[in-house]
Amino acid sequence: MSRHTRRRSKSQVRMTIAGAGLLASAAVVTTVAIASAGEVPHAYDGATTKSAKAGADHAVFVQGNELAGNTIHVFKRDEGGKLTAAGAYLTGGKGGDQVDAPTDSLASQGSLVYDRSSHLLLAVNAGSGTVTSFRVEGQKLTDRRVMRSGGDFPSSIAVSGNLAYVMNAGGAGNVQGFQITASGLEPLGGSYRSLGLKNGKVPLFSSSPGQIAFTPGGHELVVTTKSADTIEVFPMRRDGRPAHRAKVNNSAGGVPFAITFDRAGRMLVAEAEKSTVSTYKVRADGSLKVVQRPLANGQNTLCWLERAGDFIYGGNTGNSTVTGYRTDRHGRLALTNKTGIATPPSAMSQGVIDLAVTQDEKFLYVQNATSGTIDGFRIGRNGSLTKVTTATGLPPFAESGMEGMAAV
Repeated sequence: MSRHTRRRSKSQVRMTIAGAGLLASAAVVTTVAIASAGEVPHAYDGATTKSAKAGADHAVFVQGNELAGNTIHVFKRDEGGKLTAAGAYLTGGKGGDQVDAPTDSLASQGSLVYDRSSHLLLAVNAGSGTVTSFRVEGQKLTDRRVMRSGGDFPSSIAVSGNLAYVMNAGGAGNVQGFQITASGLEPLGGSYRSLGLKNGKVPLFSSSPGQIAFTPGGHELVVTTKSADTIEVFPMRRDGRPAHRAKVNNSAGGVPFAITFDRAGRMLVAEAEKSTVSTYKVRADGSLKVVQRPLANGQNTLCWLERAGDFIYGGNTGNSTVTGYRTDRHGRLALTNKTGIATPPSAMSQGVIDLAVTQDEKFLYVQNATSGTIDGFRIGRNGSLTKVTTATGLPPFAESGMEGMAAV
């Protein structure tokens, strides 16, 4: 389908149902480019600090996902949560746009990830089939390295220990592993696993997988598949490679999308069809036990989900709202208020997609794709959200748009 003939809807999400199976195959991953961040614009050319200080200065990173050249937009975050633009860095790859995507070009969660242990920022270049790593030094990005992702249309990344796994959404779909080393990412041989999907090289947004995530202990690797209504779990071997076949679980709710985990390690999955969240226990064999059936929030098209302490926040792209949830000591999930809206929408906050929580869990940042803005909120003791900042001037959704955000 030609990009110029696609028909898009920004107010309604169409989801199709298709079967999914599993295939075993292998791929060779090669390095395609290694470059430093010396190509960075503005005043950051060649600036470095000791790695021990990396992440000490607060920052929020936003992936522009520009088709002509993907860019990481950096914002300085002050103690009150306010954002100030601090530069933009080319990833060395191209952004992507899935077929018929309504507001979110990558239709995924986890496309931009910060690893606290290695101080690496990892970004997907969906249009190039590559992944970029940067070393984070305060609000500066250095030591850019670009690797083949091991498949078509990479859209999500998961990190556990010294492992990073990339989810490629195009074609049959697959996961590919990398080792995190002092020099960046190195491909992990024998880690490629197919997802058995039936997508084009650029997938239809409703049939692409939603997210890849490690369970908190790193013993399982989880992938949501939207149109198949399944959650595929790969038990991880001691050598860092997944089991050859995933355990395919039926989703408790329709169109499983984003994943997060509560303090006790229970898995929560956002389901876009009816804007619900289901809670699971992940067993060692990859099977899932439903702990709580789908909880509806009364909003439109819940897709993104992030945890801050005992609170969970969900992004509802259909009506541009954010829902708050809380978990009790028994793992029971409930809305923080009856309306299901933790913060009201505004004219500057349209097309809610990705969310990011700061490491101290004091602030939540919300990406507004249609408006081209980022909203920042202070998280209250009761889970309430108070807006403290709005950053403007980011790529709004049109032919493509920004997607992916990380907070330090």
